[in-house]
Amino acid sequence: MPTVPDDDELELIRRSGVVLRVGRLSLSAGTGSYRVKASMARIAHALGIDRHEAHVTLTEITTTSHSGPSFRTEVTEVRTIGVNVDRLTELERLAGRVDAAGRLTPEEVTAELDRIADKPPLYPVLLNALWAAIACAAFSFLNSGGIIEIVGVVVGAFLGQALRRTLLHRGFNQFGVTMLSATVACLGYLGFVWLLQAAGVGGVGHEAGYVSAVLFLVPGFPLVTGFLDLAKLDFSAGIARLVHALMILTSAALALWAVSLVVGLTPDPPVAPALDPGVLLALRFVASFVGVLGFALMFNSPWRIALAAASVGMVANVLRIQLVEGTVPPQAAAAVAALVVGLLAAVITPRLDVPRITVYVPAVTIMVPGVLAYRAVFQMSNGNTVEALAFGVEAALVVAALAIGLAIARMLTDRTWAYER
Repeated sequence: MPTVPDDDELELIRRSGVVLRVGRLSLSAGTGSYRVKASMARIAHALGIDRHEAHVTLTEITTTSHSGPSFRTEVTEVRTIGVNVDRLTELERLAGRVDAAGRLTPEEVTAELDRIADKPPLYPVLLNALWAAIACAAFSFLNSGGIIEIVGVVVGAFLGQALRRTLLHRGFNQFGVTMLSATVACLGYLGFVWLLQAAGVGGVGHEAGYVSAVLFLVPGFPLVTGFLDLAKLDFSAGIARLVHALMILTSAALALWAVSLVVGLTPDPPVAPALDPGVLLALRFVASFVGVLGFALMFNSPWRIALAAASVGMVANVLRIQLVEGTVPPQAAAAVAALVVGLLAAVITPRLDVPRITVYVPAVTIMVPGVLAYRAVFQMSNGNTVEALAFGVEAALVVAALAIGLAIARMLTDRTWAYER
């Protein structure tokens, strides 16, 4: 006959369940597996669990909690993959309060978790779409777009992100939503440009900027956290995140290719407007700041975190652009810029009492070569293997360099990264 758990075992079941819920909320908010494990370990210690072990992948968590001679193993699955910086910040602060308070009861932690889980997004759908549109518009300028391209990107990205946010919150398949959103963003941009041409405004030749309208789909969080998981030797989580990011990029790029095929366009960069070097440098600072700010707010960041990320990203991205124009290889420039982001984040985030990931991921997202990745898939779909490999390898090297720069910064400023124990 089945054994009835005693009081100690029942208490372990309650505590283990609370710790697992912390992990679920952290994982669903988009953080890396190393951060999920750290959050669960801190809560487990505060709840009096003697030893806590966890295995975290992109969508699953397996934990074992030990208390005296008893242990409990649990498995959970997280089907909703997204990014919620506000939730990550709340969970980090909860862990900090737990560390300061010492031992807590499961009821106290559960009450806080209920509050965090029930907290609505900081920005409604239309405002979230506006942040994405602003970020993509900044991307458009940095990708040599003029005023018509920038305004067209605002229109296309706004429509695409509004649709994406609405469908994802209703539980539709993420890859299907990505393809549909990319299609809507492209058509929104092209529709705006064609309307201007029909009205005799702006001339012709502005169609080439449509790639920037889909850059809100660049999976910055999974790309960066995936490489950082690999740097922490967590291969199962790291590889899964990178595969997920690659599938998102491919889904968006295939939609872009299909639109290009129908309307007869190629994702080549537009002709850069002629600007005075001093003006161009100033506008790059502005565009970098605004672009990172838009991405941070799109990731549901509170304003003070978004402004911090934008300040860090502005400095690092302009430095990267100047290095590339000074004949430094793009991947080397990206590594240096990411190192600067990581070091600045290490100084700023303790003062804001927020996780570093909430600052450095938006700051490096604007450096992710989304245009190169989309061109690689476009050329591959057209059978141009050599061109596709050239674009794809360059994009992969830049993304890897960004992760390497961030990882080096963590090793220099965080003992848990410098030593493997």
